[in-house]
Amino acid sequence: MKKNKKVLVGMSGGVDSTVSALLLKKDGYDVEGLYMKLHSKPGYHEVHLSRAQKAADFVGMKLHVLDLQETFNEKVFQPFIDTYAEGKTPNPCALCNRNLKFGEMVKFADLIGADYVATGHYIKTDGKYFYQAADDTKDQSYFLFYVQKNVLPKLIFPLGSRHKNDIKEFAASIKGLESFASQGESSEICFVETTYTDLLKDYVNVDNSGEVLDRDGNVVGEHKGYMHYTIGKRKGFTVKGAHEPHYVLSIDAKNNQITVGKKEELACNNVTIEHLNMFNDSDEFDTTVKLRYRTIAVPCHVKIENNKATVTLKESVYGVATGQAAVFYDDDRLIGGGWICAV
Repeated sequence: MKKNKKVLVGMSGGVDSTVSALLLKKDGYDVEGLYMKLHSKPGYHEVHLSRAQKAADFVGMKLHVLDLQETFNEKVFQPFIDTYAEGKTPNPCALCNRNLKFGEMVKFADLIGADYVATGHYIKTDGKYFYQAADDTKDQSYFLFYVQKNVLPKLIFPLGSRHKNDIKEFAASIKGLESFASQGESSEICFVETTYTDLLKDYVNVDNSGEVLDRDGNVVGEHKGYMHYTIGKRKGFTVKGAHEPHYVLSIDAKNNQITVGKKEELACNNVTIEHLNMFNDSDEFDTTVKLRYRTIAVPCHVKIENNKATVTLKESVYGVATGQAAVFYDDDRLIGGGWICAV
């Protein structure tokens, strides 16, 4: 029986978490909300906490507030800065999901005696695996690959089988929730106001011009600072005498150099990943892998040894960056992943 089963819902002040809480309440759960103060972007929490409280009042539930700014800085924000400084491309959302939203939030749920934790993420779970959401335009499974396996049985995702348009229409049809339906979407990385380089400038020297090299090590141009670039970028640097587009192939943070080449030189057929988080127990298997969010999963062969995986791609992928996530899928089932350390 769902009645008297307590569920703690992560409340952001947005339409997805609000509707999730309402659906769970209507489904017979004893619902409480949690607003987590993560980053310290000026003015952010005043607005979103107010919205979260309004949603909690409408649903008729208690709203807890948990200040996790120190933990967020240590486990998400500082690694974000450090990864760019190393010439890699970070994925802060995956770290936040593991350590904060499905780490600290689960601990808090245990503290208040909640049986389950729920969020407004578009994803499904059966308690053993994650599955892609019904709405493939909103699916967030890629960013949840790093969540620890032992917490899956406690998770509920009310929106996993629903579509975003339906959620907004549902909210718009309920008196008192109309304003949530018309709110703008949150940014992809919640603590980045404009661009990641604008944020980095407060912590590291971003604007430090350096050399552009070709694959043979010849100096062919100049760039404005290696942290302005990710693998596959084709603008913001000079290449003397170039008559066709050039793309960033690699980044040398130590020497403040980037290597560029033609698009075909971006092709990648082998990837090594580390710090694995697997939901199955196989050491060698064929599957598909996503190497960036909003890309199509490509067929691959995976061999795992010493908590590292060698991934052999069965078709070329372009613009693969170290520091990003490689996430494995068996059809719509997420079977694990890790962090790209070599290409």
